[in-house]
Amino acid sequence: MPVSPAGALPVVPGPRSPAPRSYDSPIPIPESQLHPESPIPNPQSRLHLYYGGTFDPIHLGHLAIACAARDELGALVHLVPAADPPHRPAPGATAVQRARMLELALADTPGLVLDTRELRRASHGGAPSYTVDTLRELRAQLGPATPIAWLLGADAFVGLSSWHRWEALFELAHFVVAERPGVPLDLAEAPQLAQAVQGRWAASAGELGTTPAGRLWRLHQPLRGESASAVRSRIATGGDWQALVPPSVAAFIARECLYGSAQPSS
Repeated sequence: MPVSPAGALPVVPGPRSPAPRSYDSPIPIPESQLHPESPIPNPQSRLHLYYGGTFDPIHLGHLAIACAARDELGALVHLVPAADPPHRPAPGATAVQRARMLELALADTPGLVLDTRELRRASHGGAPSYTVDTLRELRAQLGPATPIAWLLGADAFVGLSSWHRWEALFELAHFVVAERPGVPLDLAEAPQLAQAVQGRWAASAGELGTTPAGRLWRLHQPLRGESASAVRSRIATGGDWQALVPPSVAAFIARECLYGSAQPSS
């Protein structure tokens, strides 16, 4: 098995990377992102698991969370990059660039796949990207009885009450919350959310596969210090950043001169 650099995730042999694609269209990745060569860790799992985020850029912390969710919940993890989110500043990379970085990062990681539905929806209609719309689309696609879960970080979860039609989210999906360093899962300053989640915490991860929506689960994973803002800041200030992202993503960032990076001299 190949050996990863110090601090990086283990390199797990996976499916052969797909052939290069043309990136002339707004969102060129095919609508169906379910790769047959990316096996579901538990073939008996009924749970459909989605990991939403800006991924600007995708980094090793994101991958650690996704892999932990894949292993703990026994489900294929669909990473769903957001369009320019209405509740956060616009991302530093374009939608196509963020999708390409995700595709590169996921190419050799079994059980993680890319889902560009939010980017495609925004490119066609130009409407704001809301999670509730994505979950409604998934619910219509998968049916009323299919268990669906949305994976997000603790920092995003504690601010859930600021999201568009946030109370309806619990009718559409379960939520899997990944803790992050320095961001305790404390709802003391979010009384509306604290009240809304009372009685929703599942006693076991398996519960999420037995009902369609409405439960919460705290993901068990080692806390890692990477963040997209730290990656962008280090790039902009000339600091060391390459070890925070997969090598293929680092090469893409340098090649595209993203986040203030300089084109490497030949």
